Amino acid sequence: MKGIILAGGAGTRLYPATIACSKQMLPIYDKPMIYYPLSVLMLAGIRDILIISTPRDIKSFENLLKDGHQLGLNLQYIIQEQPKGLAEAFILGKEFIGKDKVCLILGDNIFYGHDLTKMVRASASLKSGAELYGFTVANPKSFGVAVLDKNDPNKLIAIEEKPENPKSNLAVTGLYFYDNDVVKIAENVKPSARGELEITSINNEYIKRGKAKINNLGRGFAWLDTGTHENMLDASIFVKMVQSRTGCYVACLEEIAFNNGYINKEQLLEAANKHKNTEYGNYLRRLYEEN
Repeated sequence: MKGIILAGGAGTRLYPATIACSKQMLPIYDKPMIYYPLSVLMLAGIRDILIISTPRDIKSFENLLKDGHQLGLNLQYIIQEQPKGLAEAFILGKEFIGKDKVCLILGDNIFYGHDLTKMVRASASLKSGAELYGFTVANPKSFGVAVLDKNDPNKLIAIEEKPENPKSNLAVTGLYFYDNDVVKIAENVKPSARGELEITSINNEYIKRGKAKINNLGRGFAWLDTGTHENMLDASIFVKMVQSRTGCYVACLEEIAFNNGYINKEQLLEAANKHKNTEYGNYLRRLYEEN
């Protein structure tokens, strides 16, 4: 399975912080925001990853992550000239995806939970159809809400965008797994009233085919959308709390790469030395010494 991180857009809701840089380069506590969605793809066992960003920002991601070899990954980059909608990711990434299945994750979404690795690895091995992820929210009127089959709580039969009378409080998150049909489906999507190629149009096609499933991230999971200053602060506080209380880092890419067997001990030590004089580097050195 291939992976795509959509890290485009102007980030106008975060002005003036994003006037001169991508919001996905802003820090969530001690790491750039893009580390968090990248970590989810790595936890899923995905190593071929495409990062889509703007003409202005694409070089920043290349400077930060290079070609991914230091993490045992194959990273590629492509420009989205204008924010034409999430579904355009599959059109831009058509050659990259090839004949493979693909996972799309939004660059400003953070996921955390004990069984997250188990869940995303299972989704990465899907045979056909689409697998989305849902999270229970207190204000479903502000989200795209999942409508489920009464006889099958994992079968998705509709998605209602910001409904006045929500049929559930299960919001659809920014993590999507698809079979290879998604490329042709995306190519046939028509622009919405706001002129964008909507991811909802893709999901609705899979629902129409009866091949859309949703995984409910229940208690014990966290889903954080960092699209506003307040949400970014909440996410930073959450990450700090988890790391301070547990002594384990959230979205430590080198740790995931080492645990997955993508890099060896020497490469882990090299990463620790690169980040020396930081708590991040001290954490990597501790991992090296413990192993």
